[in-house]
Amino acid sequence: MPLHGLRLEPIPGPCGAGSRSGSAMSEPIIRVAVPSPLNRLFDYLPPAGVDARLPLPGTRVWVPFGRTRQLGMVVERAETSDWPRSKMRRILEILDSELLIPADLMALGRWAAAYYHHPPGEVFAALMPTLFRRGAAANTEAVRIWSITPAGRDGLQSAALNRAPRQRALLQSLNVTSPGLSDAQLNTCLARWRDAARTLVARGWVESDSHPPVPAAPVQPIQPGPELTQEQRRAVSAIESAIGGFQALLLEGVTGSGKTEVYLQAILTVLARAQQVLVLVPEIGLTPQLLGRFRARLSAPLAVLHSALGDRERANAWLDARDGRVPLVIGTRSAVFTPFRDLGLIIVDEEHDASYKQQDGFRYSARDLAVWRARQRNVPVVLGSATPSLEALDNTNRGRYAHLLLMHRATGAPAPSMQLIDVRGCRMQAGLAPVSVMQVRQHLDRGEQVLVFLNRRGFAPVLLCHACGWAASCPRCDAHMTIHRLRQRQVCHHCGHERALPVVCPDCGTDDLIPVGHGTERIATDLAALFPDHHLVRIDRDSTRQRGSLEQALDAATSGKASLLVGTQMLAKGHHFPGVTLAVILDVDQGLFSADFRASERMAQLVLQVAGRAGRAELPGTVMLQTHHPGHPLLLRLIETGYPGFSEAALAERREAGFPPFAAQALLRAEATDRAAPDAFLTAAVALAGRNPDLDLWGPVPAPMERRAGRWRAQLLIRTRERALLHRFLDGWAPGLETLKEARRVRWSLDVDPMEMY
Repeated sequence: MPLHGLRLEPIPGPCGAGSRSGSAMSEPIIRVAVPSPLNRLFDYLPPAGVDARLPLPGTRVWVPFGRTRQLGMVVERAETSDWPRSKMRRILEILDSELLIPADLMALGRWAAAYYHHPPGEVFAALMPTLFRRGAAANTEAVRIWSITPAGRDGLQSAALNRAPRQRALLQSLNVTSPGLSDAQLNTCLARWRDAARTLVARGWVESDSHPPVPAAPVQPIQPGPELTQEQRRAVSAIESAIGGFQALLLEGVTGSGKTEVYLQAILTVLARAQQVLVLVPEIGLTPQLLGRFRARLSAPLAVLHSALGDRERANAWLDARDGRVPLVIGTRSAVFTPFRDLGLIIVDEEHDASYKQQDGFRYSARDLAVWRARQRNVPVVLGSATPSLEALDNTNRGRYAHLLLMHRATGAPAPSMQLIDVRGCRMQAGLAPVSVMQVRQHLDRGEQVLVFLNRRGFAPVLLCHACGWAASCPRCDAHMTIHRLRQRQVCHHCGHERALPVVCPDCGTDDLIPVGHGTERIATDLAALFPDHHLVRIDRDSTRQRGSLEQALDAATSGKASLLVGTQMLAKGHHFPGVTLAVILDVDQGLFSADFRASERMAQLVLQVAGRAGRAELPGTVMLQTHHPGHPLLLRLIETGYPGFSEAALAERREAGFPPFAAQALLRAEATDRAAPDAFLTAAVALAGRNPDLDLWGPVPAPMERRAGRWRAQLLIRTRERALLHRFLDGWAPGLETLKEARRVRWSLDVDPMEMY
């Protein structure tokens, strides 16, 4: 039975393995996945004179590859090959005498390579931490752990810390983590902490020690959680009943309904069985908050896996999970490849989030692989969201997923009221309509917090010459340059190209240059001038680049120190701001008129995620949606029926139009510096496909942004009614793409189940 649209048939053999004809010989043939763009395994002979049982599948080897030496992963052993033994080269060196990657993770890699039609060498490389891809020994090294002393706990109340904010922040971080924090963990949550640590060590308030790996200790709750609501108890009971076998469960809960508490109760049950748990989150920004809640409730050691950690820290966490030393792993997308000795539960938080889909290289969906892996390991998987993806909802409608509902906030607070604000003809201030400005002032005057949301960073999206109409464009992309006024730079948000802000127009020479439009930097600047007596904090990718800055901003927002919060979607996901009573959403119209069929779904999800930040405590919440289209049926449906009504109508529209989840898609992309080359390659790909009544081939067409980073781009969309038909076609068609002569002139990629059409 397919899950999230995935095929779950037996794992096929590796691409390019051949027919395996020939006479059997005593010396085995070793099939190795070597990182390369070629979609096949490569046959080698073992090193001369080694044990006949080595190398084992799941171990690393150095092999000759062309004129170079490459690190590869042994995938399987065979007796025959299409390649003559006399021409086979021998493996140069075996790095691992024991399995590095366990058999179940190897099976996941083979299935993923076949499903996503991606070169297996790159897939198997993705299963390993970076250090192991470079050939480092697969040993866990001791790490330095910092912890607070009893004197440090007493010193937390010292007035001297008022003049030492970094020392106070370090002590507070260590005070809530009984095992302490490593260098890498402190790097992710605190800026310039080392000087503060040296001072505190000298005072005797902080100490550090080198800790080797230790076996996982029995797990006990540190403190009891809140009393569960009836809905939460039903959800926990359903998950606990599923433990010990495979079941996919969609936990749909309105914002503030206590999904994290349900996770915690289910995790405690699994850990009490001496099993392990994997928790996936979509972004690094959600990790510190979740870690804080888990560490406050669980005595268990836990590992964190995300891109901001150092290579050694990631490698240690990976090995600790594999060897059973860590019972709980929290990580972003790539953590789905973590090996476990005894996995008992997988949780995917915010399952609808597009961040779970890798958008370059090996284009996998971590959410979908989590579902496949749960079935493979015969464990339950919980997919949580306040605004589930339409794919997940369709799976509940078909009976593939159990549907758990949390329809009320855990605190009993009512859902925020939502209002459409017609901004047509309004004289705007700081991007806000007059009625919005009035509401912001009233809420601030009452000592409440206000959140202003705009999903566009920078100061302004366009720099325009008022005299001649010139607009600053990126020389490498079909896009305008965004103004970042604090940095005095223009930046392309698509390719990263940047340059200084011009003083005069390059076309007419006048200095009448004006910023057009709003980004979060401009909104924050204007609101600070409009409400100078209120502390404002801006949270977006630009304002949180410095280590520890995100945590500091979130602390100011959560504690109430900042009464005005301005930000992008980084503010919208999973955060609890008890003082926010008003949320103003600017430019809600962005998702109403997009060529992407998923745009309306994402707009609805984002609106409701932002709305969920308001009125989470005692005071009621209000959400104001500014729009130029107050009569748009999508907005009216969202306001009147909420996400359930919206999603039901959206699924009906998708069914009628033949879009996922009622169809299967793959997107073939091509790009080159020569404008004609991508179209030529895709035209040849269409000819290679031939006539097939089960397929719709849309294209070749230019990509929505045809030129990006100096390269011209085009694409071809393949659509079928059923997933099996799509893969039957791709199995025969994809291997032929690399043989096309036009393929030598382009960079091309195949994206199965694409989430982005740009």
